[in-house]
Amino acid sequence: MDNDRPGRTASVAATHDFGAQAYRSDPDERRKPHVLGLSTLVIFGLAYMLPMTVFTTYGLVTSETNGHLTAAYAVTLVAMLFTARSYGHMARLMPSAGSAYTFASRNFGTSAGFMVGWALLMDYLFIPMISYLAIGIYMKQICPGVPASVWIVGSIALVTGLNIVGIRLVNRVNLILIASQLVFIAIFVIASTHVATGEGLSMAIALPSSGDARAIFAGSAILCLSFLGFDAVTTLSEETREPRRTVPRAILLCTLASGLLFMLIAYAGQRVFPDWHAFKDLDSASLELMGRVGGRTLSAFFVAVYVAGCFASAMAGQASVTRVLFAMGRDRVLPERVFGHLHARLRTPVRATLAVGFVSLSALFITLDLASTMISFGALVAFAVVNLCVMRSYLSRPEHRQAAGWITFGLMPAVGFAMNVWLWAGLSRQTFYVGIGWLVLGLCQLAWLTRGFTRPAPTLSMN
Repeated sequence: MDNDRPGRTASVAATHDFGAQAYRSDPDERRKPHVLGLSTLVIFGLAYMLPMTVFTTYGLVTSETNGHLTAAYAVTLVAMLFTARSYGHMARLMPSAGSAYTFASRNFGTSAGFMVGWALLMDYLFIPMISYLAIGIYMKQICPGVPASVWIVGSIALVTGLNIVGIRLVNRVNLILIASQLVFIAIFVIASTHVATGEGLSMAIALPSSGDARAIFAGSAILCLSFLGFDAVTTLSEETREPRRTVPRAILLCTLASGLLFMLIAYAGQRVFPDWHAFKDLDSASLELMGRVGGRTLSAFFVAVYVAGCFASAMAGQASVTRVLFAMGRDRVLPERVFGHLHARLRTPVRATLAVGFVSLSALFITLDLASTMISFGALVAFAVVNLCVMRSYLSRPEHRQAAGWITFGLMPAVGFAMNVWLWAGLSRQTFYVGIGWLVLGLCQLAWLTRGFTRPAPTLSMN
């Protein structure tokens, strides 16, 4: 996925002349020293992937998999490891590119790249939306007298307003939020060992029976959401020692470590709350889990950390998608008067920001399940294409057409591609209706921009 993947936790601070900083090309920077090692990149990648993402779909996927959330994460992890390996190969070949859109454009042409970018744009739009949904769901549980819609609309209005006036996100509070999430997870896992059911450490509660395989694969497709951002370490290539060797290894280790962490959290939850049929509300099942582990104290800690992360994620997500839409409007890929307009005084794309806020109001009508699966839909399209790009990039070179090359750059990416398509096919019918409709809309837009495919497709600013 893209290096500037929106929706990752960040924090808020004011900056001046936001438009000048974020909405026009940055000047060339001095060459940065190569000082970062493998461990630093892995820590950065894990922080970027947000460990508490596991709780967003905890109840939904637990139900979808008939209680086998840990097994579903294991399946998703295997698929993501193949894709992470392919992403590492592409990062080694194109260390400054860093996005599925760029890989597709260079290997299969600008039209294919445009469609991959269009699929990613859907992710960009849905990631802030899922943050608003989560805020509404959990704040309603804390304040039952206030409808979820009030929290959703209020959050959208506040985030949109802050982005319009140029409020930006800084790293210091970002690190505090990430640290608080890691502290919470440590407390949760330790506390769960004291209140777990009699199954002890037996893996019987995590391992599925043969009849549950189809349900597990369906749940695994949704869990791709948790792995978004494993490629973020490519943004540090210029500061890394031996980047062509270190960055691919960091991508793979980030994916493996995050997957194992997700499995640990899921397993701890299963031990505490094996009777998942007893969940009163699947959307807010994580809060019920916290109540059983640590009562009101842990529940309050969870909501505070989780909602703060969601709000900051919405801030970063909306700013990122607005930036993409502004660039597309400026390049006349989208209507310039709406998306390419920069406010003279605020130096922010007010109209594009308002458009994103308006689209985010869909959180009032869609479900958490649909929003999650739509993000996975776009992600799996991009992941599958990255695997194809490895085959095209490497096997086109004679030096790689040996037995080892066919295995490394042919068989392994082919397995990754097949697993992504398999997971993609396991998404719900409703997800396909919306996703395919979005892709058809993109194809129509591409046909119009290229005058019936007679001209090259425009370049999208997806980074």
